[in-house]
Amino acid sequence: MSFVSGRVAVFRWLMPLAIAMALIGGIYLAVRWSAQQSDAVAIERQQQLVELVISKMQGSIAHDQESVTVWDDAVRKVSLEWDAGWVDSNLGSWMHSYFRHDGAFVISPDRKPVFAYLDGRTDDGGIFRNIAPAAMPLVAKLQERLAAGDEAGTSDQVLSIGESDLVRIEGRPAIVSAKPIVSDTGDIVQEPGREFLHLAIRFLDDDFLTGLGADYGFEDLRFSVSPDLGRNRSYAPIVRSSGEPIGYFSWLPFRPGAAVMKATAPVLLISGLLLFTLTSGLSVVLRRRSRRLQESQAELNHLARHDPLTGLANRASFNQSLAQAVASSAADQANALLYLDLDRFKQVNDTLGHPVGDRLMVAVAKRLMETASAGVISRIGGDEFTIVVERTRQEEVEKLCDSLIAAIRQPFEIDGQPILIGLSIGVAVATGHDADPVEITRKADIALYHAKSAGRNRYAVFGPHMDELIRTKRDLEQDLRAALHAGNQLEVFYQPVYSAQSREISSLEALVRWRHPSKGAIAPDIFVPLAETAGLIDRLGAFVLKEACSTAREFPSLDIAVNVSAIELGQRHYAAQVFSLLRQFGVEPWRLELEITETALLDEAGVCEKNITALRDFGVKFALDDFGTGFSSFGRLQRLEVDRIKIDRSFVHAFDRPGGGVAVVQSIVGVAHAKGLRITAEGVETEEQSEILRNLGCDELQGFHLSKPVPKSSLRQLLGAETAKRTSS
Repeated sequence: MSFVSGRVAVFRWLMPLAIAMALIGGIYLAVRWSAQQSDAVAIERQQQLVELVISKMQGSIAHDQESVTVWDDAVRKVSLEWDAGWVDSNLGSWMHSYFRHDGAFVISPDRKPVFAYLDGRTDDGGIFRNIAPAAMPLVAKLQERLAAGDEAGTSDQVLSIGESDLVRIEGRPAIVSAKPIVSDTGDIVQEPGREFLHLAIRFLDDDFLTGLGADYGFEDLRFSVSPDLGRNRSYAPIVRSSGEPIGYFSWLPFRPGAAVMKATAPVLLISGLLLFTLTSGLSVVLRRRSRRLQESQAELNHLARHDPLTGLANRASFNQSLAQAVASSAADQANALLYLDLDRFKQVNDTLGHPVGDRLMVAVAKRLMETASAGVISRIGGDEFTIVVERTRQEEVEKLCDSLIAAIRQPFEIDGQPILIGLSIGVAVATGHDADPVEITRKADIALYHAKSAGRNRYAVFGPHMDELIRTKRDLEQDLRAALHAGNQLEVFYQPVYSAQSREISSLEALVRWRHPSKGAIAPDIFVPLAETAGLIDRLGAFVLKEACSTAREFPSLDIAVNVSAIELGQRHYAAQVFSLLRQFGVEPWRLELEITETALLDEAGVCEKNITALRDFGVKFALDDFGTGFSSFGRLQRLEVDRIKIDRSFVHAFDRPGGGVAVVQSIVGVAHAKGLRITAEGVETEEQSEILRNLGCDELQGFHLSKPVPKSSLRQLLGAETAKRTSS
């Protein structure tokens, strides 16, 4: 019995011990598993961080280059009047000292290095030999794109096309970026494909690795050609655009789980119950940390594929969705792409501010999702959206377009203020899985252009004729370039402005006209917006200003007004250009009046405001054109720094309608005169309108009833007749 009792006692002692050991072992395994999961998430996040940093570095280098390559001076110094010292100071060593680029090269149109800088050394191109194998394919591709007129990828932030890739140079990883050296004003004509090119080199080892490790906490960060530095290290491949890896970054990964295990293992061996309690808590902590890391990872993945403001899919997701929709289509199945662009959204941003614009964008996205719930909606730009609709018919798409336009045209209310915008839609329909997503997008974009050209707040479905219309627009743009170069097709007409009281001519307004050699007269409403979008408005404006100054010199008793676009006024050199022309023709500054719209007073960069201030200090006068349209308001009228207000013709034409423009004009005149501003009414077409405006207190009148715009030759006759009339009276 005593033997049996002993065995039972031992059993009773061993059972709790076994249970405790089992519990401890189970806890240990649970903690270990949680630690491994935490480590895996942390390692994966570090790998993605390395890839993100390299991607952003590629974009940053190209952006750095544009600060010196989109520049008239650079074009002149490398192609017209070679200046090695200037090139080194601006395109070479300065890129290293300011942007930390390791190398900078200037390549001639014949693909020869005419300037070379690398690691603090410059020569005539000998050091380029080691760079050439990696750089020349990019040079060749960029020249081909330039020669073909390819502008894909350019925007308000990306000023010129370029080519960039990850390469290995003498065993070292590097980013090579190629950019063309082009004119920023368009004044220097360059043969496409024959531009000088600028190459930037940034090595991704040495100080780059040191900085990356210090900034993001990478331990023992190294570069190697192959991942063979040990199993305890993490790796991120450096992949060139072709998909081929050029090497790997490796580091000792951050392992939060392993650190926790190292700290808790001794405790597990000392006290089972205490360890059980402690490790249970630690297990919960680790699970929470792992969950937070996973949630952070999920959020990162979501942000990579979605627009952060609206939560809609972004451009990358749109491209994937469209490609998947096409690839999975049956031979007779139709898919539709809707390309959406908001009308007048920029005016909201400029007038009410970006915070209101952001809230409006969120509200727009919500309405789109409510209206097009069956489609995949993406935001691909500032105010541009796309909707991919699978397995549909054209009549269903047209019905959806009508619904979308109606939904967006309903007023939005932000902070109690109603906001009205519109929507234009371009539609492309493709059948079968052989359709090209890129071609579908191009067709939808062309259809959108036609919808906007037709008056906005409407949709257009792509048809073969649209390609021809786009070519016609492109041809007209080329014709305008030729007209500016030739100088014999464009002519400045002058419309007199009359004193409301004396009926005598008090000033002139310069208006540009274009007589095409084969198409005849082309309206300014067509070619002026074309000049703005084609980057020709600076040259067109300079032509008109020069002709106006010449006319002002010929008729010294009359002031002259010239219309100026916000794009011209936003150029930093604009004020200096005006000063130069006034001095050249000997015209007093106070005789020149520049007519602007409210858009010029709302630029965020402040360049327009600086030019206006400089010109006003010099004596040039300013008039606010088309007042009463857009977002004009009496409150804003109180704050405007102008000398004259031009009342829009729409109010004058509304005199004969109930509740028309008489009261509005009377209010504008009262506020403007109280501020000391002169008032000019445009669009006067009848004697009755003229009399009403004179009685309301307008200072000057302008319109076809008084005089149409006339060329300078007719202007001389008109002014001679005016002089004779005054003499006889």
